[in-house]
Parts: sequence; structure tokens; C-alpha cells
Amino acid sequence: MDVAMKDKVAINWDKLTFSITPTRSMYQAKCEIGKQWQSGKLIPYGDITLSPAAGVLNYGQGIFEGMKAFRTVKGNIGVFRPLENAKRINQGCYRLCMPEIPEEMFMDAIIKVVRDNEDYIPPMGKGALYIRPIVWGTGPVLGVAPAPEYTFMIYVSPVGSYFKGALSGINLKVMENYHRAPQFGTGCVKAVGNYAASMRPAKFVKSEGFSEVVYLDAREEKYLEEVGSANLFMIKGDTLITPELTGSILPGITRKSIVQLAVEEFDFTAEERKIAVEEIFEADEMFCSGTATVITPINSITYRDEKVVFSGGNVGEKTIKLYERLTSIQNETGEDSHGWLKII
Repeated sequence: MDVAMKDKVAINWDKLTFSITPTRSMYQAKCEIGKQWQSGKLIPYGDITLSPAAGVLNYGQGIFEGMKAFRTVKGNIGVFRPLENAKRINQGCYRLCMPEIPEEMFMDAIIKVVRDNEDYIPPMGKGALYIRPIVWGTGPVLGVAPAPEYTFMIYVSPVGSYFKGALSGINLKVMENYHRAPQFGTGCVKAVGNYAASMRPAKFVKSEGFSEVVYLDAREEKYLEEVGSANLFMIKGDTLITPELTGSILPGITRKSIVQLAVEEFDFTAEERKIAVEEIFEADEMFCSGTATVITPINSITYRDEKVVFSGGNVGEKTIKLYERLTSIQNETGEDSHGWLKII
């Protein structure tokens, strides 16, 4: 459909939040267990019908991804490292016994849904079009077993910042006795059930004025793992440190990109290792990262009622440099020497 023929979209781009705005269309494909994915198509955005016995509803057999489409300074529409999302969603499909999606099908679906909804993409600097690919076990199943049928769907929504005033820094709190995911569970994939566990602790800390939770490992409660919706980073001098992927931490695509940029372009020494929670008292700067959060500076972390403030309460200079470099690739204001931006 020619964009010029579509209904005009009336959105106040200056008031976008990270919330759902209905768009024009979404993508849908079906697959019966043991067979190949059928050809997908665009359908109008709206409610869907599921059996009450659907595998995703009863046993949590579902996986999702988070991506963004950006308008760039060159007038293009770009998506950041989409093949990495294709690989990661298939890792999740394998873990949850669901049929994997061919990478070419995944990319074709992303291109179709972004192009059909491109008038919902905010102007550069006003936000992005959030892209949510999902694979669900939608066939009915009563016993604990893989569903007989699966649905691959992508919907999109224009969004603003994940955290209000994110670039001025956020304040976090370490929670004990609540854990995001255990080691060797499904914490290393974006399983739908992982996120229900984070809602109660997030509600607690937000009622106390914090932006989010910092989770410790479930086995010993000694080591930093993740923020509720993002990977975690620490800077000490010229060393960038992030928790190692032990099976309970999501292998973030933004995380992976930051480590590479820090080493290759900023001469950081990078360490991926266990980080004892007490090390926050020695950190110069801290930040979190993800598709939704991009790079968000952390002003303070409160641990057992002791507040640790980083960079004197200001946003760290090295954090900002990494943010500016990453977003320069996404916005085409800087060189994309790594070939990370896919132009739609």
C-alpha cells in the first residue's frame, strides 16, 4: 500500500511514552508442530482469538523480541542489528520446544510490517517505532507438552523513552529475596514467563521512588546480574565490566554492541565476569543498556539502605561518550563501520 494513500496519522510526538499506540497492521504466520512455517501476511492490528487451552496461556510457551525502527538524519529508516534478534529468537524457540523461524522469513516480516506502518515512526529525536516479534504456542494442549500449533506475530508501536528523563540518570535499588531468573532456567532467553516474576519487586521499589530493581544471582545472592529490563555495566577507570553470561542473564544485543565499541573505538579493557555487589562502592560510573533503554546512566544504587552515588550524582562522561557513539550509528550521524544498521 502506498503511504500517500493511507489515513493520516495524528500523534503528538512530543508526548510519547513507552506505551502501546495502536497502529495500522501486524504480521502473522502459522506453523503446525513438525511442519514448516506457512507464508505470513499483514493483517489489521487488533485483538486475536485463542483457545483457553493454548500452550502459551497454560504453560507459558512463548518467546518475544524487542527491536526499534529509527528515522535517521539521512532520511532513511533503520533497524539496529536485526539478524542478531533473528538468531536470539531462534535460541529461545529451541529452548521452549517451538519451531525455529528461518532468518529470511524473520527479516521479510520485519521489513513488511515496518514499511506498512512507517508513518507511525516518530521524527528523528522524538522516539522510535518499537517492534515486538513474538512466537506463541497457540494450539490447545492439556498435558505439559509442546503445543500442536504455533503463531509468529509482529506488532509495532511508536514509543518515547523507557525511563522518564533517562539521560539525566536513574536511581536503582538492589532487591534481595526476589530474583529475576535462576541459573540454567530460561533467564538467558526472552521467555514470556521471565517478566511476570519481576512485576512485584518492581512495584515495591517504584513505590519508594526508585526507577527499577537491581537483581542479584539466585544461587548465592552475592553477584550483580541485571536491572529488571536491561543489562548492567560498571566503569572503573578505563575498564568496562559487565556480568558474565552464566545462563540466567539475557545476552543483550545492545550489551554486545557496547562491549565491542568500548574495546575497538574507546580503548577500554572489557571484563565479562561475576561482579560482587560490594563492588558498586568502587565504581566510577554505572549504566544499564537494552533496546528499550538504549544506554541509561545510573545516578545511584541503594543497597541495604546505603545509597551509592556515582560521578558525584552527575551523568558519567564515559557513559555519555558510549551513548553518543551508539546512537550516532542508529541515527546515521556517525560512521557505521560495523555494518550494524539495516536500512529498510
